Formats: sequence, C-alpha cells, structure tokens
Amino acid sequence: MISREEAAQRLEELKAKLREYSYQYHSLDAPTVSDLVYDALYQELLNIEQTYPDLVRPDSPSQKVGSEPLAAFETIVHDLPMLSLANAFSKEDLEKFIERICERLNIQTEIEFNAEPKIDGLAISLRYENGRLVQAATRGDGLRGENVTANAKAIKAIPHQLALPNPPNILEVRGEVYMPIKGFEAFNQAAKEKAEKVFANPRNAAAGSLRQLDPAITASRPLSFFAYGVGRVEGGNLPNKHSDILRYLRQCGFIISEQQRVVLGLEGCFGFYQEIASIRQQLPFEIDGVVYKVNDLALQRELGFISRAPRWAVAHKFPAQEVETLLEKVEFQVGRTGAVTPVARLVPVLVGGVTVSNATLHNKDEILRKDIREGDFVIIRRAGDVIPEVVRVVKEKRLSTVRSVQMPKHCPSCQTDLLEEEGEVAVICPAGWNCPAQRKESLWHFASRNAMNIDGLGKKIIDQLVDDGLVKSPADLYQLTVTQLAELDRLGQKSAENLIMQLNKNKNTSLSRFLFALGISDVGQVTAQTLAQHFGSLEAIMAANVESLQNVQDVGPVVAGHIYHYFQSQQNLEEIQVLKGLGVNWPNETPLAKEGKFSGKTFVLTGTLSSLSRDEAKARLQAFGAKVAGSVSKNTDVLVAGENAGSKLEKAQELGVAIWDEVKLLESLAET
Repeated sequence: MISREEAAQRLEELKAKLREYSYQYHSLDAPTVSDLVYDALYQELLNIEQTYPDLVRPDSPSQKVGSEPLAAFETIVHDLPMLSLANAFSKEDLEKFIERICERLNIQTEIEFNAEPKIDGLAISLRYENGRLVQAATRGDGLRGENVTANAKAIKAIPHQLALPNPPNILEVRGEVYMPIKGFEAFNQAAKEKAEKVFANPRNAAAGSLRQLDPAITASRPLSFFAYGVGRVEGGNLPNKHSDILRYLRQCGFIISEQQRVVLGLEGCFGFYQEIASIRQQLPFEIDGVVYKVNDLALQRELGFISRAPRWAVAHKFPAQEVETLLEKVEFQVGRTGAVTPVARLVPVLVGGVTVSNATLHNKDEILRKDIREGDFVIIRRAGDVIPEVVRVVKEKRLSTVRSVQMPKHCPSCQTDLLEEEGEVAVICPAGWNCPAQRKESLWHFASRNAMNIDGLGKKIIDQLVDDGLVKSPADLYQLTVTQLAELDRLGQKSAENLIMQLNKNKNTSLSRFLFALGISDVGQVTAQTLAQHFGSLEAIMAANVESLQNVQDVGPVVAGHIYHYFQSQQNLEEIQVLKGLGVNWPNETPLAKEGKFSGKTFVLTGTLSSLSRDEAKARLQAFGAKVAGSVSKNTDVLVAGENAGSKLEKAQELGVAIWDEVKLLESLAET
C-alpha cells in the first residue's frame, strides 16, 4: 500500500491524464489512447480513492461524467443528469455487481435484468413536449450538454412527432446516435476521393457529424438512432419495467435494439454476453459490450445512484480487438513537454473496420519488457482508439533478421542530447522551444480550441510556419501578415485573411484560457480555472511561491513546482510581455473569498439541484469561504442533498452530519 502522500501525488497525475483523455474522447471525438488504457488508469484512481476517501475531490473523474460541453454550442442543463455506467470486464466482475445488488436489496432470489448491446456512438437526450420534439442535447459532462436540436431533427431515425394519440406533457427520451458500419465505410471512401477528412471509426464519425454547426451537413451523413431509456416524464404514466418502457418507445416511433431481451440472474446475463459476442461481427453497427439494467423500476429507485453512475446498471465490456501484423520499424516522436515516445510503424492491417499502420510503444521499459524488435510479427489491440498498442510479440514467428530497438541518444528533431533521469521511464529533450518538434506541438496547444481558440490554425499550417522559420514563439503568430500566410501551400488569399482576422479577434481572452495556452506542465483546463479564480490576476500567480500555490484547491507539490519554475524563466516572462504588447489581453477575475461566513466549514453536494448547477453551487459556497469536498466524512459539516441523493445522504445520516435541502442552501447563500 502506498503512503497517503504518495497517493495524493499519484491522484494528481491520474486526474490530469484522465481529464485530458476524456476531453479528447468526448469533446474532440479524437481519442488518443485505447479504452483499455483509460479503464486501467481509472480503476487505479478508484482503488486509491477507496483506500484514502478523504482525498476524493469534486474534480475527480470518479465524480464526473464525460467532458465539458463545447463552447461552439449553446449549453443545456439536463433536467435529470445523464450518468455514465460502471464497467465489468469479466464474469467475476459481473457476479460481484449482482451480489452488491442482492445485498443492498436484501433478497436471495435471482433478479430480472434487461440486456442489450452497448452501441458505440454518442449519447443524447431528446425532449418532447405534447409529443413534439423541442430540444436535443448531448451528454456533455452529465449535468450540462450541447444544444444539438437542429442537427437531431436532421436525423431520419429521430421522430419530430411522437406516434401517440395522447402523448405525455413532457417525455425525455435518451439514446445513442450512431453511424452504421456500411454508411461509415461509404462515407470515408467518398471523403478519400475528395481528399477530405476521414474518421478513425464509426463512433468518431457519428459524434463529428452530430456536432456540425450546419445542420445540412448532419443531414447528409448516414446517421441513425437507438432509444434505450427515458429521463424526465410529466403528464403520463409509463410502464413499471424497463423492458416495457422500450416497447412503449417503439410505439412512439423510435428504433430500439432488436437484440434486447429480459434475462434472469448471473447465468442469464453472461449467456446473453456470450451470444452477442458470437454475432458481433455480423451486426450492422459497432458495439463495445452489452448493458444490463435491473428491469423493475421500483428496484432501480431503491438502489439509487453513486456519484457518476446508477447502482442498477453495468456495462459488460468486450475484450479489445486483436490482430497480427508485421512491425517494420520503430520511430521516435517528440511531444510538447519534450518526452520522446517510441511509435511502431506497422504493415497496414484492418482492425475492427479501421486500417491501422501505427501503434504506441509507450516508453523504453515497455519495449524491453515485451522484447519488441524491428521485423517482429506482433499482436496489436484496438478498442476504439486512434493509435492502438502492441500487446505482445509472436515469438514463434521471429526471424533471424530482426533488429533490436535502439533508443536515441539525441533528439530526433533537434539533435540535442537527451536526458534520462534515474528512476524515470521518460526520455526528455531539454531544448524546449528551441526544438522544432516541441515548438510545433506547443504552438498547436496554444492555438487549440480551449486555449486561444484560433480557428483555422491547424497542425499542417503550423508545421509550415515553423519549417519556413516564420514562427518561433506564440508572439510571432500575431506578427504574421496576409502576404506571408497566402504564400503557404494550399492556403490562399481568402484563407490567409480569415486567419489574420481570427488571430486579432481572439486576442481578447480570459485569464484561465491564457494560463492553459501557456502549456505549463500538468496545468490543464480545470487547474487553470482554479488558479484564475484563486489569485484573480496573472501578476499574483507569477508572484506566488510554491507554498502559496499549494494553498490552491487540488494543486499539490508537483504541480505547484511546475507553475513556480515556469514563471521563474526569464524567457517565459519576456514572451508574456511581448504577447501583451501585441494586444493579447484578458480581464482580471475576482478572487474567491478567503474568509466568509462559511470559513472553516466543509460542504458536500449530492443529488440534482434544480435552480443551479453543482459547479455554480460550489463556486458560490467557496465565495463565502467554504471548502467543498467530494465525499462525506467525519470532517463534513453540511451535506446539501438535491433530488436522487444516494449513498452520500445515507452516510451523512449515519455520521450525524447536518443536511440541507436546496431551499436551505439558497436561503443561506442569500443571507448577507
């Protein structure tokens, strides 16, 4: 067991990685690691939080669903949260899930489950008022999603009017937008012929197609929709079993899974899993497992929820898909932070409908552990990822001509001597901005959507700007001319003018966006926002020492050190001054109150609040000096319980913690 200090540091690292991977998957539709890697990191985080529950924070991935909604769309607050599902990876996991249900319900008989394939698409919620579709929203972070109403109406499988004589006043239908495999293949083929963007897999294609700003583009894509449940219902009586609700949704005009059926107990669930696994390749859509839900809605209500998932449902994931191919050679890529990562170049092979030619090898220890050599036949695994991983070498096929992988001594981009610290697996190029590869990655990060949001400044343009010597730092971007840009390959006069316009437009930003854009190691969007709210100004952050930085919520010694050392660099300080001189600006923020009527009090939020989001409630409590924790403990002073409060409410009652409802919270916040 690791110490509490080690656990706190590891949690910071895990949270940063999981936030980034979640954002890439849910918001950008561009995952960079496999489901297997994400699930393993997430399970490690859960294990640490179970061992040290006082380290659980509201910003932990265990307390969240999905990722932040994109700024390009209007944000919609879900009437009822769109929760994620817990995962099972084996029959033993499934058995434990069912045992927990039986213990909680105190029953010995076998439970009835509704089972259906888990479609690999994008979850959305459809709101019908008096039978008419009035709103559609993506899952987003579970509490808030993107308004995609116009795009949803462009999907033929989503009815504009319910096929019911007397529909409920309000019916919220939840389901999955997906792209059938044949439609995906045809779409990508057409895109290749037009030299347009192709998608890595049907899930990314569906998500990217639904998130178009022009609904006509969505309408042109081969999208479909499966309904799998309901959210808010008013003015109507629905059946009391989930399987009957699905049949009701079919009567409304929705498509539901043909494979869906009711099963009994562990063997019924596992038998369904085996059956679906056997026909997986024949299905017209991609799935990544099956979902089991307690069929009786009364039992669902009794079981309730944990922070990010219902206790009455689980996703039983399939093993990642594996295929054999030839590893031709190993190349090395340099990332934004200088880490040098080995990448396997493969003989292209089809894995789950996607052609794969590259696979990550992670680091030198991975190569040694798996004894990977150039010229080996290898098994690669893909689970919805862009860059799959090498699982193992097929040693019985190894030839005498294979070559050992030699780790570079010099940076493959700038030839600087690489650094390898004792006890660390990462090999680092210390050249920073003087390394072209790091410069390109840092500029791409600076211009990205959640940083300076410079639309039109893509990786290919940045590559050309760096290679041609036109840009060496972010400040150089704001000194480019239309003439310089128009001379780049495939850009042209009009595109150059538009890019200059975007650069000028987005000089007006926010403190948190600018902090994130700087690319300080381990400072993601959430940490940047927290720093901005805590200090209020860039000058205050720059003047902070390591100790005061650690007073910021969820900033530990490692992250504090990275922030402090970044602002000790004269080169970094000069770059910031140049950017400000070129017109990049942001308003200061009002620092969160350090003292207030709730100073010294620890609050925990649970359930759904109707008048404000959890983030808003947290911010307002912190403004009065409160500490807002993620879990209930003996140190908790007040639990704020909204609708559908679960285990946190029970624990608070056991510990004698003061419990407020939403009315009490609002009254207390309104008091001066």
